[in-house]
Amino acid sequence: MKQLLRALTALMLTMLPTSATEIGDAEQGAAVFASCKSCHQIGKDAENRIGPHLNSLFGRRAGTVEGYRYSKGLQRRGNDGMVWTFENLDAYIENPKALVSDTRMNFAGVGDATDRADLLAYLRQFSANPQNIPEAPRTAMATDHELDPAILAIQGDPAYGEYLSGECVTCHQRDGDDAGIPSITNWPAEDFVVALHAYKTGLRPHPVMEMLARRLSNEEIAALAAYFKTIE
Repeated sequence: MKQLLRALTALMLTMLPTSATEIGDAEQGAAVFASCKSCHQIGKDAENRIGPHLNSLFGRRAGTVEGYRYSKGLQRRGNDGMVWTFENLDAYIENPKALVSDTRMNFAGVGDATDRADLLAYLRQFSANPQNIPEAPRTAMATDHELDPAILAIQGDPAYGEYLSGECVTCHQRDGDDAGIPSITNWPAEDFVVALHAYKTGLRPHPVMEMLARRLSNEEIAALAAYFKTIE
């Protein structure tokens, strides 16, 4: 009986939530956060500044901090139901435009995966019940969301892009009107390519766009980017 109780106790311990430090070092994350302080506040009495406050960030729907004026892109992500999780926060911190093309977050990103894991461990402390936030192993945080430079270097053919664009312009307006549907006219080619590949890998959650992007080759995405960059 004692052996059975010990075995059950050990099993229950493995099922308990693990500590916040498993995803990263929160103390180190506080140092990483120093580069965020010019725009964001966190902790007691935190207020919106250039960016929204970051209290209770995990599990919060994107674009919903009261009193803060978000970009249309981030509002759309929230309206589509995107909630801030370890995975999409990791991607956003690494390269904001990989997740939200027209974000106003003018930040180059944190390239080091360990720094991002530490930062997320620090931010998680400012949640009402951090112990209830699902864990993500530290190794899982070391995801490279940057595109292969060889993909970004592909020179797209605008004429081929125009040929391919018929399906795009059933929703997106060639004249740049963004009423209800975001404009993709005159986008920088790199932003366009990054966005399409984010849909292709499922990083951006949108079932229709994910399906369409997965049907496109790297060369076809580059061609569309070249066309919409220069469209009149």
